[in-house]
Amino acid sequence: MGAATIIGCHAEDVRFPTSQFLDGSDAMNPDPDYSAAYLRLDTSDGGSGHGFVFTIGRGNDVQAAANALVAQHLIGRDLSLLDDLGGVWRELNGDSQLRWLGPEKGVMHMALGAVINALWDLKAKRARLPLWQVLARMSPEELVDLVDFRYLTDALTPERALELLREAEPGRAAREAELLASGYPAYTTTPGWLGYSDEKLVRLAREAVADGFCQIKLKVGASLDDDLRRLRLAREAVGPDIPIAIDANQHWDVAEAIAWVNRLAEVTEIAWIEEPTSPDDVLGHAAIRRGVSPTPVATGEHMMNRVLAKQFLQAEALDVLQIDASRVAGVNENIAMLLLAAEFGVPVCPHAGGVGLCEAVQHLAMFDFVALSGTMQGRMIEYVDHLHEHFVTPVVVTGGRYHAPTAPGAGAEMLATSIERYRHV
Repeated sequence: MGAATIIGCHAEDVRFPTSQFLDGSDAMNPDPDYSAAYLRLDTSDGGSGHGFVFTIGRGNDVQAAANALVAQHLIGRDLSLLDDLGGVWRELNGDSQLRWLGPEKGVMHMALGAVINALWDLKAKRARLPLWQVLARMSPEELVDLVDFRYLTDALTPERALELLREAEPGRAAREAELLASGYPAYTTTPGWLGYSDEKLVRLAREAVADGFCQIKLKVGASLDDDLRRLRLAREAVGPDIPIAIDANQHWDVAEAIAWVNRLAEVTEIAWIEEPTSPDDVLGHAAIRRGVSPTPVATGEHMMNRVLAKQFLQAEALDVLQIDASRVAGVNENIAMLLLAAEFGVPVCPHAGGVGLCEAVQHLAMFDFVALSGTMQGRMIEYVDHLHEHFVTPVVVTGGRYHAPTAPGAGAEMLATSIERYRHV
Protein backbone atom coordinates (compact mmCIF):
# COMPACT_ATOMS: atom_id res chain seq x y z
CA MET A 1 0.00 0.00 0.00
CA GLY A 2 1.33 3.42 -0.95
CA ALA A 3 1.63 6.41 1.34
CA ALA A 4 -1.55 8.25 2.29
CA THR A 5 -2.45 11.27 0.20
CA ILE A 6 -4.82 14.22 0.29
CA ILE A 7 -7.74 13.22 -1.89
CA GLY A 8 -10.25 16.03 -1.52
CA CYS A 9 -11.19 19.39 -0.08
CA HIS A 10 -14.64 20.62 0.93
CA ALA A 11 -15.38 24.30 1.47
CA GLU A 12 -18.53 25.35 3.31
CA ASP A 13 -20.28 28.69 3.87
CA VAL A 14 -21.59 28.42 7.44
CA ARG A 15 -23.42 31.38 8.99
CA PHE A 16 -25.02 31.84 12.39
CA PRO A 17 -27.78 34.45 12.91
CA THR A 18 -26.13 36.26 15.82
CA SER A 19 -27.49 39.62 14.64
CA GLN A 20 -30.93 38.58 15.92
CA PHE A 21 -29.80 39.14 19.52
CA LEU A 22 -26.99 41.67 18.79
CA ASP A 23 -24.34 39.23 19.97
CA GLY A 24 -21.06 40.54 18.65
CA SER A 25 -22.35 44.08 18.08
CA ASP A 26 -19.92 46.98 18.26
CA ALA A 27 -19.52 50.53 16.97
CA MET A 28 -18.21 49.47 13.56
CA ASN A 29 -20.16 46.24 13.18
CA PRO A 30 -23.69 46.79 14.53
CA ASP A 31 -25.34 43.61 13.25
CA PRO A 32 -22.82 40.82 12.59
CA ASP A 33 -23.83 37.29 11.65
CA TYR A 34 -20.87 35.30 12.93
CA SER A 35 -19.77 32.96 10.16
CA ALA A 36 -17.10 30.46 9.20
CA ALA A 37 -15.67 29.93 5.74
CA TYR A 38 -14.98 26.34 6.66
CA LEU A 39 -12.55 23.90 5.04
CA ARG A 40 -12.06 20.16 5.35
CA LEU A 41 -9.17 18.25 3.80
CA ASP A 42 -9.73 14.49 3.37
CA THR A 43 -6.99 11.85 3.18
CA SER A 44 -6.88 8.47 1.48
CA ASP A 45 -6.58 6.67 4.81
CA GLY A 46 -9.79 8.17 6.21
CA GLY A 47 -8.31 11.13 8.04
CA SER A 48 -9.32 14.76 7.86
CA GLY A 49 -7.94 18.19 8.71
CA HIS A 50 -10.12 21.21 9.45
CA GLY A 51 -9.61 24.95 9.22
CA PHE A 52 -11.71 28.08 8.76
CA VAL A 53 -11.73 31.82 8.31
CA PHE A 54 -13.99 33.79 10.62
CA THR A 55 -16.21 36.39 8.92
CA ILE A 56 -19.37 38.23 9.95
CA GLY A 57 -21.78 37.30 7.17
CA ARG A 58 -21.88 38.69 3.64
CA GLY A 59 -18.76 37.74 1.72
CA ASN A 60 -18.36 34.45 3.54
CA ASP A 61 -19.08 32.74 0.21
CA VAL A 62 -16.20 34.63 -1.38
CA GLN A 63 -13.86 33.53 1.40
CA ALA A 64 -15.02 29.91 1.16
CA ALA A 65 -14.32 29.94 -2.59
CA ALA A 66 -10.82 31.31 -1.94
CA ASN A 67 -10.19 28.58 0.63
CA ALA A 68 -11.08 25.93 -1.94
CA LEU A 69 -8.92 27.58 -4.60
CA VAL A 70 -5.81 27.43 -2.41
CA ALA A 71 -6.58 23.93 -1.15
CA GLN A 72 -6.67 22.59 -4.71
CA HIS A 73 -2.86 22.83 -4.72
CA LEU A 74 -2.77 19.95 -2.23
CA ILE A 75 -4.95 17.38 -3.98
CA GLY A 76 -2.94 14.23 -4.66
CA ARG A 77 -0.06 15.27 -2.41
CA ASP A 78 1.64 12.73 -0.17
CA LEU A 79 1.18 13.31 3.56
CA SER A 80 4.94 13.53 3.95
CA LEU A 81 4.28 17.24 3.34
CA LEU A 82 3.21 17.39 7.00
CA ASP A 83 6.90 17.00 7.89
CA ASP A 84 7.73 20.31 6.17
CA LEU A 85 4.91 22.75 6.86
CA GLY A 86 7.37 25.63 6.65
CA GLY A 87 8.15 24.60 3.10
CA VAL A 88 4.46 24.13 2.30
CA TRP A 89 3.70 27.63 3.64
CA ARG A 90 6.40 29.17 1.46
CA GLU A 91 5.24 27.18 -1.57
CA LEU A 92 1.58 28.17 -1.28
CA ASN A 93 2.38 31.75 -0.39
CA GLY A 94 4.68 31.87 -3.38
CA ASP A 95 1.95 31.23 -5.97
CA SER A 96 2.67 34.48 -7.78
CA GLN A 97 -0.68 34.79 -9.52
CA LEU A 98 -2.73 34.30 -6.35
CA ARG A 99 -0.25 36.33 -4.31
CA TRP A 100 -0.86 39.27 -6.65
CA LEU A 101 -4.32 39.60 -5.10
CA GLY A 102 -2.68 40.70 -1.83
CA PRO A 103 0.15 40.47 -1.72
CA GLU A 104 0.09 38.65 1.63
CA LYS A 105 -3.13 40.23 2.87
CA GLY A 106 -6.85 39.97 2.47
CA VAL A 107 -9.04 37.13 1.25
CA MET A 108 -6.32 35.06 -0.42
CA HIS A 109 -3.94 35.37 2.52
CA MET A 110 -6.65 34.31 4.96
CA ALA A 111 -7.44 31.39 2.63
CA LEU A 112 -3.80 30.34 2.89
CA GLY A 113 -4.29 30.44 6.67
CA ALA A 114 -7.35 28.18 6.51
CA VAL A 115 -5.42 25.63 4.45
CA ILE A 116 -2.31 25.77 6.63
CA ASN A 117 -4.40 25.47 9.80
CA ALA A 118 -6.21 22.45 8.34
CA LEU A 119 -2.84 20.82 7.68
CA TRP A 120 -1.77 21.50 11.28
CA ASP A 121 -5.04 19.98 12.50
CA LEU A 122 -4.31 16.92 10.40
CA LYS A 123 -0.72 16.72 11.66
CA ALA A 124 -1.80 16.99 15.30
CA LYS A 125 -4.48 14.33 14.89
CA ARG A 126 -1.99 11.96 13.32
CA ALA A 127 0.36 12.64 16.25
CA ARG A 128 -2.56 12.02 18.64
CA LEU A 129 -1.77 15.27 20.42
CA PRO A 130 -3.39 18.68 20.79
CA LEU A 131 -1.78 21.26 18.53
CA TRP A 132 -0.23 23.24 21.38
CA GLN A 133 1.72 20.17 22.49
CA VAL A 134 2.82 19.35 18.96
CA LEU A 135 4.24 22.85 18.62
CA ALA A 136 5.68 23.04 22.14
CA ARG A 137 7.56 19.77 21.66
CA MET A 138 9.21 20.78 18.38
CA SER A 139 12.87 21.69 18.50
CA PRO A 140 13.87 25.35 18.25
CA GLU A 141 15.37 24.57 14.84
CA GLU A 142 12.11 23.02 13.60
CA LEU A 143 10.11 26.00 14.86
CA VAL A 144 12.39 28.54 13.20
CA ASP A 145 12.04 26.64 9.91
CA LEU A 146 8.27 27.22 10.00
CA VAL A 147 8.69 30.99 9.69
CA ASP A 148 9.24 33.03 6.55
CA PHE A 149 11.73 35.67 7.71
CA ARG A 150 11.58 37.62 4.47
CA TYR A 151 10.82 41.26 5.36
CA LEU A 152 11.54 40.63 9.06
CA THR A 153 15.31 40.49 9.37
CA ASP A 154 15.73 44.19 10.14
CA ALA A 155 13.86 43.41 13.36
CA LEU A 156 14.30 39.66 13.90
CA THR A 157 16.73 37.26 12.26
CA PRO A 158 16.42 33.47 12.22
CA GLU A 159 19.51 33.33 14.43
CA ARG A 160 17.93 35.59 17.05
CA ALA A 161 14.66 33.64 16.90
CA LEU A 162 16.64 30.48 17.55
CA GLU A 163 18.24 32.11 20.59
CA LEU A 164 14.82 33.09 22.00
CA LEU A 165 13.49 29.56 21.63
CA ARG A 166 16.64 27.96 23.05
CA GLU A 167 16.53 30.28 26.07
CA ALA A 168 13.03 28.99 26.85
CA GLU A 169 13.81 25.33 26.22
CA PRO A 170 14.97 24.28 29.72
CA GLY A 171 11.63 24.99 31.42
CA ARG A 172 9.31 23.44 28.85
CA ALA A 173 8.36 20.30 30.79
CA ALA A 174 7.56 22.18 33.98
CA ARG A 175 5.46 24.78 32.14
CA GLU A 176 3.57 22.09 30.26
CA ALA A 177 2.73 20.42 33.57
CA GLU A 178 1.66 23.76 35.05
CA LEU A 179 -0.57 24.46 32.06
CA LEU A 180 -2.25 21.06 32.30
CA ALA A 181 -2.80 21.53 36.03
CA SER A 182 -3.89 25.18 36.16
CA GLY A 183 -4.91 26.32 32.68
CA TYR A 184 -4.43 29.75 31.10
CA PRO A 185 -6.00 33.06 32.25
CA ALA A 186 -9.05 34.37 30.39
CA TYR A 187 -10.92 37.63 30.17
CA THR A 188 -14.44 37.99 28.81
CA THR A 189 -16.15 40.30 26.34
CA THR A 190 -19.53 38.62 26.85
CA PRO A 191 -21.01 41.50 28.95
CA GLY A 192 -19.84 44.29 26.69
CA TRP A 193 -21.56 44.08 23.31
CA LEU A 194 -22.77 47.50 22.27
CA GLY A 195 -26.32 46.42 21.46
CA TYR A 196 -26.98 45.00 24.93
CA SER A 197 -29.23 46.87 27.35
CA ASP A 198 -27.82 48.40 30.52
CA GLU A 199 -29.58 45.72 32.53
CA LYS A 200 -28.01 42.92 30.51
CA LEU A 201 -24.59 44.57 30.76
CA VAL A 202 -24.80 44.77 34.55
CA ARG A 203 -26.11 41.22 34.93
CA LEU A 204 -23.43 39.71 32.68
CA ALA A 205 -20.66 41.79 34.28
CA ARG A 206 -21.61 40.50 37.72
CA GLU A 207 -21.78 36.95 36.39
CA ALA A 208 -18.31 37.34 34.87
CA VAL A 209 -16.83 38.25 38.24
CA ALA A 210 -18.67 35.37 39.91
CA ASP A 211 -17.29 33.04 37.24
CA GLY A 212 -13.73 34.06 38.08
CA PHE A 213 -12.74 36.17 35.07
CA CYS A 214 -9.77 38.43 35.71
CA GLN A 215 -10.95 41.18 33.31
CA ILE A 216 -13.98 42.25 31.29
CA LYS A 217 -14.17 44.30 28.11
CA LEU A 218 -16.75 46.82 26.87
CA LYS A 219 -17.38 47.93 23.30
CA VAL A 220 -17.27 51.71 22.89
CA GLY A 221 -17.21 54.37 20.22
CA ALA A 222 -20.75 55.04 19.00
CA SER A 223 -21.78 57.60 21.64
CA LEU A 224 -19.60 59.23 24.28
CA ASP A 225 -22.54 59.75 26.63
CA ASP A 226 -23.54 56.09 26.31
CA ASP A 227 -19.96 54.98 26.86
CA LEU A 228 -19.62 57.07 30.01
CA ARG A 229 -22.84 55.68 31.42
CA ARG A 230 -22.04 52.07 30.54
CA LEU A 231 -18.51 52.33 31.93
CA ARG A 232 -19.83 53.67 35.24
CA LEU A 233 -22.40 50.85 35.40
CA ALA A 234 -19.75 48.24 34.65
CA ARG A 235 -17.40 49.58 37.30
CA GLU A 236 -20.17 49.54 39.88
CA ALA A 237 -21.10 45.99 38.86
CA VAL A 238 -17.62 44.45 39.04
CA GLY A 239 -16.22 46.47 41.94
CA PRO A 240 -12.93 48.36 42.17
CA ASP A 241 -10.48 45.52 41.56
CA ILE A 242 -11.52 43.95 38.24
CA PRO A 243 -9.80 45.57 35.23
CA ILE A 244 -12.07 46.89 32.49
CA ALA A 245 -10.76 47.13 28.92
CA ILE A 246 -12.53 49.01 26.14
CA ASP A 247 -12.68 48.28 22.42
CA ALA A 248 -13.53 50.84 19.71
CA ASN A 249 -13.27 48.40 16.78
CA GLN A 250 -11.44 50.96 14.59
CA HIS A 251 -14.18 53.59 14.89
CA TRP A 252 -12.17 56.78 15.54
CA ASP A 253 -9.76 59.13 13.84
CA VAL A 254 -6.54 59.71 15.76
CA ALA A 255 -7.41 62.99 17.51
CA GLU A 256 -10.91 61.77 18.28
CA ALA A 257 -9.54 58.60 19.83
CA ILE A 258 -7.22 60.52 22.13
CA ALA A 259 -9.96 62.86 23.34
CA TRP A 260 -12.54 60.09 23.76
CA VAL A 261 -10.26 57.70 25.65
CA ASN A 262 -9.00 60.40 27.99
CA ARG A 263 -12.58 61.35 28.78
CA LEU A 264 -13.46 57.74 29.60
CA ALA A 265 -10.34 57.39 31.71
CA GLU A 266 -11.77 60.06 34.01
CA VAL A 267 -14.47 57.55 35.02
CA THR A 268 -12.08 54.71 35.89
CA GLU A 269 -8.67 53.33 35.06
CA ILE A 270 -8.83 51.51 31.73
CA ALA A 271 -7.00 48.21 31.26
CA TRP A 272 -6.44 49.00 27.57
CA ILE A 273 -8.01 50.70 24.60
CA GLU A 274 -8.32 48.21 21.77
CA GLU A 275 -8.32 49.03 18.04
CA PRO A 276 -8.83 52.77 18.48
CA THR A 277 -8.32 53.55 14.78
CA SER A 278 -7.58 51.91 11.41
CA PRO A 279 -5.81 48.58 11.95
CA ASP A 280 -3.29 49.53 9.26
CA ASP A 281 -2.34 52.91 10.76
CA VAL A 282 0.94 52.29 12.56
CA LEU A 283 1.78 55.95 13.08
CA GLY A 284 -1.77 56.77 14.16
CA HIS A 285 -1.61 54.10 16.84
CA ALA A 286 1.76 55.42 17.98
CA ALA A 287 0.29 58.92 18.32
CA ILE A 288 -2.72 57.58 20.22
CA ARG A 289 -0.45 55.61 22.54
CA ARG A 290 1.44 58.79 23.40
CA GLY A 291 -1.78 60.79 23.70
CA VAL A 292 -3.67 58.46 26.05
CA SER A 293 -0.77 57.39 28.27
CA PRO A 294 -0.86 55.77 30.82
CA THR A 295 -3.81 53.90 29.25
CA PRO A 296 -2.27 51.01 27.28
CA VAL A 297 -3.07 50.44 23.59
CA ALA A 298 -3.92 46.96 22.31
CA THR A 299 -4.42 45.89 18.70
CA GLY A 300 -3.81 43.07 16.27
CA GLU A 301 -6.98 41.13 15.48
CA HIS A 302 -7.14 42.74 12.03
CA MET A 303 -3.37 42.92 11.57
CA MET A 304 -3.00 41.56 8.07
CA ASN A 305 0.45 39.98 8.27
CA ARG A 306 3.73 39.61 10.14
CA VAL A 307 5.20 42.68 8.39
CA LEU A 308 2.59 44.98 9.88
CA ALA A 309 3.17 43.40 13.29
CA LYS A 310 6.87 44.18 12.89
CA GLN A 311 6.15 47.82 12.13
CA PHE A 312 3.79 48.27 15.08
CA LEU A 313 6.46 46.91 17.39
CA GLN A 314 9.28 48.94 15.83
CA ALA A 315 7.21 52.14 16.11
CA GLU A 316 6.24 51.45 19.75
CA ALA A 317 2.63 51.78 18.62
CA LEU A 318 1.10 49.21 20.99
CA ASP A 319 1.42 47.85 24.50
CA VAL A 320 -0.42 44.57 23.89
CA LEU A 321 -0.30 42.50 20.69
CA GLN A 322 -3.48 40.61 19.86
CA ILE A 323 -3.02 37.77 17.41
CA ASP A 324 -5.95 36.10 15.63
CA ALA A 325 -6.04 32.45 14.59
CA SER A 326 -7.61 33.10 11.18
CA ARG A 327 -6.66 36.64 10.13
CA VAL A 328 -3.05 36.01 9.04
CA ALA A 329 -1.77 33.00 7.10
CA GLY A 330 -2.22 30.41 9.80
CA VAL A 331 -0.13 28.88 12.55
CA ASN A 332 3.19 29.63 10.84
CA GLU A 333 2.65 33.36 10.54
CA ASN A 334 1.26 33.58 14.05
CA ILE A 335 4.45 31.95 15.32
CA ALA A 336 6.36 34.69 13.49
CA MET A 337 4.28 37.30 15.31
CA LEU A 338 4.81 35.59 18.68
CA LEU A 339 8.56 35.61 18.05
CA LEU A 340 8.47 39.30 17.16
CA ALA A 341 6.53 40.07 20.35
CA ALA A 342 9.06 38.11 22.40
CA GLU A 343 11.94 40.00 20.81
CA PHE A 344 10.32 43.35 21.62
CA GLY A 345 9.17 42.33 25.12
CA VAL A 346 5.48 42.92 24.39
CA PRO A 347 2.79 40.67 25.91
CA VAL A 348 0.38 38.81 23.63
CA CYS A 349 -3.32 38.58 24.52
CA PRO A 350 -5.05 36.75 21.65
CA HIS A 351 -8.31 37.83 20.09
CA ALA A 352 -11.05 35.20 20.30
CA GLY A 353 -14.83 34.99 20.35
CA GLY A 354 -16.28 34.72 16.87
CA VAL A 355 -16.86 31.23 15.50
CA GLY A 356 -14.23 28.81 16.70
CA LEU A 357 -11.62 31.45 17.51
CA CYS A 358 -11.48 30.49 21.19
CA GLU A 359 -11.04 26.85 20.22
CA ALA A 360 -8.24 27.70 17.77
CA VAL A 361 -6.22 30.50 19.33
CA GLN A 362 -5.83 28.87 22.76
CA HIS A 363 -3.29 26.52 21.18
CA LEU A 364 -1.10 29.44 20.09
CA ALA A 365 -1.14 31.13 23.50
CA MET A 366 -0.34 27.86 25.25
CA PHE A 367 2.52 27.10 22.86
CA ASP A 368 3.88 30.59 23.55
CA PHE A 369 3.82 30.00 27.31
CA VAL A 370 5.51 26.60 27.15
CA ALA A 371 8.10 27.14 24.41
CA LEU A 372 8.72 30.88 24.00
CA SER A 373 7.63 33.57 26.47
CA GLY A 374 7.62 31.26 29.48
CA THR A 375 5.15 33.47 31.34
CA MET A 376 1.45 34.17 31.77
CA GLN A 377 2.14 37.49 33.49
CA GLY A 378 0.04 40.20 31.89
CA ARG A 379 -1.33 37.71 29.38
CA MET A 380 -4.81 36.33 28.89
CA ILE A 381 -6.99 34.93 26.13
CA GLU A 382 -10.27 36.56 25.22
CA TYR A 383 -13.40 34.49 25.84
CA VAL A 384 -16.92 34.93 24.51
CA ASP A 385 -19.63 32.52 25.58
CA HIS A 386 -21.37 31.55 22.38
CA LEU A 387 -21.22 29.06 19.47
CA HIS A 388 -18.87 26.61 21.21
CA GLU A 389 -21.54 23.90 21.05
CA HIS A 390 -20.97 23.59 17.29
CA PHE A 391 -17.46 22.14 17.68
CA VAL A 392 -16.34 18.56 18.19
CA THR A 393 -13.93 19.60 20.96
CA PRO A 394 -15.38 22.81 22.41
CA VAL A 395 -13.24 25.04 24.55
CA VAL A 396 -13.50 24.52 28.32
CA VAL A 397 -13.30 27.63 30.50
CA THR A 398 -13.98 27.50 34.24
CA GLY A 399 -12.93 29.72 37.09
CA GLY A 400 -11.85 32.33 34.58
CA ARG A 401 -9.22 30.05 33.00
CA TYR A 402 -8.90 28.06 29.79
CA HIS A 403 -8.36 24.37 30.46
CA ALA A 404 -5.52 23.09 28.31
CA PRO A 405 -7.11 20.90 25.62
CA THR A 406 -5.95 17.29 25.49
CA ALA A 407 -7.92 16.06 22.45
CA PRO A 408 -5.84 15.51 19.31
CA GLY A 409 -6.01 18.27 16.72
CA ALA A 410 -6.26 22.03 16.50
CA GLY A 411 -9.82 22.41 17.82
CA ALA A 412 -11.26 23.60 14.50
CA GLU A 413 -13.49 20.65 13.60
CA MET A 414 -17.16 21.60 13.45
CA LEU A 415 -20.02 19.16 14.02
CA ALA A 416 -21.52 17.84 10.78
CA THR A 417 -25.00 18.56 12.13
CA SER A 418 -24.13 22.21 12.71
CA ILE A 419 -22.67 22.57 9.21
CA GLU A 420 -25.81 21.08 7.73
CA ARG A 421 -28.14 23.25 9.76
CA TYR A 422 -26.33 26.56 9.27
CA ARG A 423 -25.00 26.11 5.73
CA HIS A 424 -25.83 29.27 3.77
CA VAL A 425 -27.83 28.64 0.61
